[in-house]
Amino acid sequence: MKHLMKSATIGALMLGTALVAPMAQAETPANQLIAAFNMNNVLTMDPAAITGGETVQILNNVYDTLVVLNPETRKLEPRLAERWEIAEDGMSVTFHLRPDVVFASGNPLTAHDVAYSFKRLLTLGLAQASTLMSRGFSAEDIDQYFVAQDDQTFVLTLPQPDDPRLMLMVLAESGRGSILDSQLVMENEVDGDMGSAWLTNNAAGSGAFTLGQWRSNEYVILEKNANFWGDAPAMDRVLMRHLPESQSQRLGLQQGDIDVGFSLAAPDLKALEADQDITVETVPSANFYYLAVSMEDERFANPKVREALRYLIDYEGINGAIMPYFGVQRQRPVNSSAFAALPDPGYTLDVDRAKALLAEAGYPNGFDTTLRVISTQEFLDSATAIQNTLSQAGINAEIITGDGGQIYGAMRDRSFELLVGRGGGGQQPHPDSNLRALIYNPDNSDDAGLTNYQGWRTSFYDADLNASIEAALLEPNESAQIVMYEEIQQQIEEVVPSIQPFSERVVTAAYQDDISGLIVDPWVMRFEGVTKDR
Repeated sequence: MKHLMKSATIGALMLGTALVAPMAQAETPANQLIAAFNMNNVLTMDPAAITGGETVQILNNVYDTLVVLNPETRKLEPRLAERWEIAEDGMSVTFHLRPDVVFASGNPLTAHDVAYSFKRLLTLGLAQASTLMSRGFSAEDIDQYFVAQDDQTFVLTLPQPDDPRLMLMVLAESGRGSILDSQLVMENEVDGDMGSAWLTNNAAGSGAFTLGQWRSNEYVILEKNANFWGDAPAMDRVLMRHLPESQSQRLGLQQGDIDVGFSLAAPDLKALEADQDITVETVPSANFYYLAVSMEDERFANPKVREALRYLIDYEGINGAIMPYFGVQRQRPVNSSAFAALPDPGYTLDVDRAKALLAEAGYPNGFDTTLRVISTQEFLDSATAIQNTLSQAGINAEIITGDGGQIYGAMRDRSFELLVGRGGGGQQPHPDSNLRALIYNPDNSDDAGLTNYQGWRTSFYDADLNASIEAALLEPNESAQIVMYEEIQQQIEEVVPSIQPFSERVVTAAYQDDISGLIVDPWVMRFEGVTKDR
């Protein structure tokens, strides 16, 4: 047994085959990887249309991006682009592609394919276009944003002032950053759909694997790409099985029927830690678990009340008893892996201090309220723990449970009081990814409908913080930018926003102890480096 806790900033965090019939000590083939995960959210293989981390896990292996994030350091590294230059004014990036790269089809990969891929993304306007559109890109002006200067040189021009480093991080993700074989896609175009129907079940990539077969809610088979430009993967085939039941994944691992399980519940992970043949690995991911308040409610519009809530969360208790395998303690709204992330401010459960703050706010005896939460176990357990500590200061919170649509729907409608939730960006290790999701709110009017901003959902608006976030994003000097983001985090501590993180999300997987080179984080996971010591 091993339990690995991996992180780019460990100090900050720690402050055709099928499952064989059950039999003892089975063993998967040495040249094939059998992975189990939940495929309920895998609805298409079209990079422009995917949603959720599960499909990213698949397409990371089938498509390449211009750049990638190193899973250990979270730094940008070359992929299809062997180098790039950022213009002095920060408004464009020139990419120089690797020579002699071909797609799985054998077609050469050129800058024209890169330009086509991004133009297709914005023209279709499907799920993966939203991030680029939120940064000013539009289908109307695609020819000026994406230019192939020649076969090996691609120029990306930003539509508005932005941090080009953040844009590179955005393009490092499968889906919006995937580069497609334009010739193959156009050969399969029907009625001007830009290959959408065909790409639902097929692929046109250059990754280490090809999409062999996909059966919805059954399995995905990836085959080694004979035309891959990099080092050939050790695995000839990867079988990704739909196995949503955690106990089934645990049993498959213990019997040797599967190599890795990606969606295991805490009790099964705990049991697997005792198995000397299994490694349990935890890595940081995006988002936070948090307590949110609606500042539409006059009680929570009072900063003294919000400050009191900071001291009515048992951070150590929740993270020690409830969040193992799901999260690690974090109190600032910037992921630990982001540059400029400050250490936690050190809030602790302090009921007397909270009572004094409530008295200053005019609520010496507390008040009654509601606390919304989805019924998933770690959310509900966290909400119950917070309900208990709130009651110690006289705040009686009635828990209201529901599914994601009901709970987050109420948040999007600005119709809630307290809420335990999860979110806040962080897929890019850049402070803006978190701050824009959790704090920034350019227009607090009800008519604005800015549901992508959790600041808007919670009716939190601070013009000075907005200005600071905008200025930091555009600061070209990296050292100065770090200082600005550190100052923003200190500013947040003083302002007391509407969302208080209590845990930073992690993801955990379990795999056979003789497997090496596995990347657990779904956003950067690739199977090309996986080996088996058999």
